[in-house]
Amino acid sequence: MADWVVGVDLGATKTALGLIGPDGRIVARERMPTEAERGPDDLVERIAAGVAALTGAAPDGGRIAALGICSPGPVDHERGLLVDPPNLQGLHGAPLRTMLSERLGLPVALEHDAKAAALGEFHYGAGRGERSMVYVVVGTGVGAAIIIDGRLYRGLRNSAGEIGHTTLDPEGELCACGSRGCVETYLAGPWLARRYTAARRASGLADPQEPVTGEWVARHASGDDVLARQVLEDAGRALGVAVATMAMVLDIELFVIGSSVARAGDLLLDPARRMMPACCYRSVGCRVRIAPTVLWDDGPILGSGWLARTALAG
Repeated sequence: MADWVVGVDLGATKTALGLIGPDGRIVARERMPTEAERGPDDLVERIAAGVAALTGAAPDGGRIAALGICSPGPVDHERGLLVDPPNLQGLHGAPLRTMLSERLGLPVALEHDAKAAALGEFHYGAGRGERSMVYVVVGTGVGAAIIIDGRLYRGLRNSAGEIGHTTLDPEGELCACGSRGCVETYLAGPWLARRYTAARRASGLADPQEPVTGEWVARHASGDDVLARQVLEDAGRALGVAVATMAMVLDIELFVIGSSVARAGDLLLDPARRMMPACCYRSVGCRVRIAPTVLWDDGPILGSGWLARTALAG
């Protein structure tokens, strides 16, 4: 009964904590604003207060034995540092793992949020029972976390999985990374909004009166907005090409799609499923599955909890 852990999802605007039981279920939650500008000492104290609040939810005889926390990157998981996440000003260079471990008196693991979400999905979600899996984040940006034979594949410098910045069209739109025609320029939320707005103007239509976001485009695509549906169709086809490329290189069969844009569901995934077999060997494409996450926002918390158990094991 002692093997209770806490998973923490440190985000740009909010931080969510979950108390996770031995069976891998979240049994209690806490949530707070991140307020990174207040600095690491303040954040550690507020996380400690959240852990204290969760302690009462453990059964008699149960205790919190370890904590895992994930954050937007870049993260140095080996040294336990937040490097310089652009949306976490005030926490750059913070040795968060050591600070939390010393404050709580517990083993602590620190990981990139996409990798933590992938581990959560692999162990508790759509990837249960699989040997290998790729978790594709489709939100403000596009990236992937690769799990091979149950272990994260990081690459030589921990940058494996940057599928969002592989090229679909060398003459395409200029991406923030400096290249043109990246997968991200077709698929990421801000680019969905950009492409939709451009399509409206090209059709002689005025801009919508409300702000257009990727989620807004996805929501309107599920209605009768033909332009929104076409933008999402193009995004899905780009996702299908990206999945086919990874499947050919990695020989992995399960691709789980998560984060905000993935909430478009089959409007995004069906075009990907149709496109993917045309971009790889038939013998590969017939085995590949593209599935939505089943954990959504719980994935990073559960993945962080799984990492806490590995920290506990030494």
